[in-house]
Amino acid sequence: QVVVTQYEMHAIEDLGLLKMDFLGLRNLTIIEQTLKLIASIHDIYLDISTIPLDDAKTYKLFQRGETTACFQFESGGMRRYLKELKPTELEDLIAMVALYRPGPMELIPSYIRRKHGQEHIQYLHPKMEPILKNTYGVCVYQEQLMQMTRDLAGFTMPEADTLRKAVGKKIKSLLDEQREKVISGMLRNEIDPRTAHAIWDLFPPFARYAFNRSHAACYALIAYQTGWLKAHYPTEFMTAVLAAESTDIEKIAFFVEEARAMGIEVLPPDLNESLADFTIVSPMKIRFGLGAVKNVGTNIVDAIITERMRGGKFPSLTDFAERVRHKDFNKKSLESLIKCGALDTMGERNRLLKNLEMILEYNREAQRTRLGGQESLFSFTPAMQEVASLQLAAAQEAGRRERLQWERELLGLYVSAHPFQDYAERFKEKNVLALKDLTLDMRNRMVAVGGLVSGIQKKITKAGDPMLFVKLEDLTSRTEILVFPKMLAKNPAVWQEEKVLYIRGRVSDKDGLPKILCEEAVEII
Repeated sequence: QVVVTQYEMHAIEDLGLLKMDFLGLRNLTIIEQTLKLIASIHDIYLDISTIPLDDAKTYKLFQRGETTACFQFESGGMRRYLKELKPTELEDLIAMVALYRPGPMELIPSYIRRKHGQEHIQYLHPKMEPILKNTYGVCVYQEQLMQMTRDLAGFTMPEADTLRKAVGKKIKSLLDEQREKVISGMLRNEIDPRTAHAIWDLFPPFARYAFNRSHAACYALIAYQTGWLKAHYPTEFMTAVLAAESTDIEKIAFFVEEARAMGIEVLPPDLNESLADFTIVSPMKIRFGLGAVKNVGTNIVDAIITERMRGGKFPSLTDFAERVRHKDFNKKSLESLIKCGALDTMGERNRLLKNLEMILEYNREAQRTRLGGQESLFSFTPAMQEVASLQLAAAQEAGRRERLQWERELLGLYVSAHPFQDYAERFKEKNVLALKDLTLDMRNRMVAVGGLVSGIQKKITKAGDPMLFVKLEDLTSRTEILVFPKMLAKNPAVWQEEKVLYIRGRVSDKDGLPKILCEEAVEII
């Protein structure tokens, strides 16, 4: 037995005990899984703590803003700043982790200009230069604030920490007390009164913005490690990312899109190739895991994979139905496996669905035979197996659009193809903008785009009118379309999932991501 107790943090601090926070990060699991894949595929055993911290290929990835799935650097706003900053060392990443928060974010443009020599750096006192030089004269970290009080005012480390807390909490009585101590200390160190007062005036805003450097350094190091793995082992890294997010269909769709943008092909599930999680099948190909299929539980997935490992691949539908013996080999799981394409090598999807009850009955009979201690009557020779094979009734083939809808329903995205492919050439003729080319630099510009409606969220405005947030996707990317009440009232019927639309509107940079404020929408039949 383990005894666990809990106390309020300030009481613990007052007693002189050390308080520690332990955070669980999924990114550490992703790093660990990527290293395992590299070891199993390439026979290379990497120690992530020893990778070079000056790798040009990794910094190029950050400079291009290609940091999806890189810890702390995934948001649209952060990627935009990375493209402007063009980081060249770990110090840049540490600073960005500290600065990209409400408040200090306003210092980022100045930090970027100073790094590129476009803004003059001035220090109020020569002793401040060695403290702030690494961050181009911008006070980014709490440790810098504390070091200034030590070097300029002669504070001890505990006194410097008391000042940090006092300024951070904005307690006037404490601030007045600390102000006198800091200025007096600077005067004793022969800093003239005018400079001393000017330096103190910097402390309150510095403390309000300053971030813990050790915390930022830990996060930046993990970010760099994920970036390094993405740059050098992209397929292994994205496989680990997809496996880590396998229970979240929305995130899977997002990361599959990122993998494809990197030139990695993501294949549908396959009964004879897929494991439970996403699997690498060749240097630039990832196979969907059976565990990512909606309505297919872990028990039946484990049963399928265990039997395949034991007896080899399933050469036919008959063999599959006879060998997999589990109570979850049922209508729900089998229907989902068929619809998503996992059984495509064994028959056309609609034909398999029309014969679903026959397949399930064959499986039940096979299980009863096994439980009775008998071998299959037809398992002795290939000729006998042929006679015993399932004789499926004919059925009309499922249409392409229907197959793709099944994939999206069960996998969260279109895998084998995309419905928009049928319209791509027509939109090229209209000279519309590909969604991947939509950027924040186009803010307030009128643009024309085309795509498939893949999601609609309805909101009610403060005035009580409905408006829509519409997800639109083409073959290159996806974006959000904002449909305000007046625009919605003009043609409400056009806004339905699966419809292909031509849209004109102005680009917005709300939330640091390019979006379109719709001014015209036309359905393309």
